Amino acid sequence: MVRAGKIGVANILVHMVIDIDEAGFGQQVIERSSTVPVVVDFWAAWCGPCRQLTPALEAAASAREGKVDLAKVDIDRNPGLAQTYRVQGIPAVKAFRDGAVASEFTGAAPPAQVERFFDALVPSEAAELAAADDEVSLRRALELDPLQADAAGKLARLLLARGETDEALAVVEPFPHDFLAAGLAARARLSQDGHRLDETFAAWDRGDHAAALEGLQEAFAATEGAERDAIRQAMVAIFTELGPDDPLAREHRRRLAAAIY
Repeated sequence: MVRAGKIGVANILVHMVIDIDEAGFGQQVIERSSTVPVVVDFWAAWCGPCRQLTPALEAAASAREGKVDLAKVDIDRNPGLAQTYRVQGIPAVKAFRDGAVASEFTGAAPPAQVERFFDALVPSEAAELAAADDEVSLRRALELDPLQADAAGKLARLLLARGETDEALAVVEPFPHDFLAAGLAARARLSQDGHRLDETFAAWDRGDHAAALEGLQEAFAATEGAERDAIRQAMVAIFTELGPDDPLAREHRRRLAAAIY
């Protein structure tokens, strides 16, 4: 059976969700996955988290406009498939490529995690635009997907470098749990409040992370309260940019930890 699910994101899109049974699994999933990835949602009618997850799955599939298929398998009606693919908890989502499971997750993942799962299979248009560095592409990425944190971070960096702190703050404020976005928001607030970190932030913008971190370490040691925490968040954003194994990031994380404790 095939049903249409209407998804409201930026525009309302319609994605065909295929309900698959054991008889059709070989052709509609295994064979089909040699042409496009097929994401299979193992679910049951009595499962509340399954119903919570469905809109995010359908939105992610719709955003990729036919580049990935979405199928649903009712485990109560198809226990053989659940056993074959070792479904021990639901919802269980498995992505098939070339006839085999390529990736999977279990549980009602939040929309951002679902998007990352689909992006690993087929990047959405928003994800592709977010990989660019020009302002037009980044703004379009956020129009298509307001949850596109990478695009928000890049756009905020461009705006901050131009001194447009108010708009930069508005761009990254919706992402308080993203370390880079939170650090850029903290930077914007520090600039708005008139703290003398212009040279430090200019070093950050030109890629001189050593000078930027040194300036932030000095400012952190000389301040307290909310300003001190904002400086810490800015440093964490730079650590995130550099990556966990970068020697400079490791050195300054140790220094920051020592200054805190």
